[in-house]
Amino acid sequence: MDYATISADVISYTSLSEKEKRRLESGIRQLLTDITEKFRKQHFFGRLIQGDYIECAMEGPEFALRIALLLKIYIKSLDFKSTKSNESRLKYFSEHGIRLAVAIAPLTKLDPLNGIIDGEAIYLSGRVIKSLSTSDKQKIVIKNTMFFCSPHKKLQEQYDTLFSLLDTIISKYSRKQSEVIFYKLLDLSEKDIAKKLDKNQSTISQHSTAAGWLSIEKAISYFENTIK
Repeated sequence: MDYATISADVISYTSLSEKEKRRLESGIRQLLTDITEKFRKQHFFGRLIQGDYIECAMEGPEFALRIALLLKIYIKSLDFKSTKSNESRLKYFSEHGIRLAVAIAPLTKLDPLNGIIDGEAIYLSGRVIKSLSTSDKQKIVIKNTMFFCSPHKKLQEQYDTLFSLLDTIISKYSRKQSEVIFYKLLDLSEKDIAKKLDKNQSTISQHSTAAGWLSIEKAISYFENTIK
């Protein structure tokens, strides 16, 4: 049986103030709790490690892309102020939020109660993220931040291309566009999003269109219908 795992790290985490780090960590933990509830049937398990590293696993792969986008776009929706000392590094956080890898492969053990994720899938996704970490580098060069991993070469090539295209689109999102797309990913209507954000529905529609929601939605639908 194949599982889906997601490994991710926050880009330029060290450029945040202590207060901002706590706010970010609290938000990620709450989001993981909400995702756990929403995807209970898939036995989703997610955790935040050391403040800036995320690991997730679930039975079945079909919702892996949607959950990965929820994580990435939620973090991009956060607004942190830059200073002269962190401006150059914080721009990478604002543009990309997190670097993530989704892997579809077997697991030998998934035990949320004891916090155990073990097996090929988590090794695959974790290896990609750790090889790209920029936390200890003075100069940051970021080309891609979304990756797909599979032991099957054809599957890897098929979906890694899709992830790369989504990565390019999402990197251009503004904070306001990210907010709207985040709620779209949670299946909220534009009317409900407008109410939640205290905006006119026409404004929500404009942000959705500018962010290319229809293309994002098609990509998610394609992934969910073909990855099984």
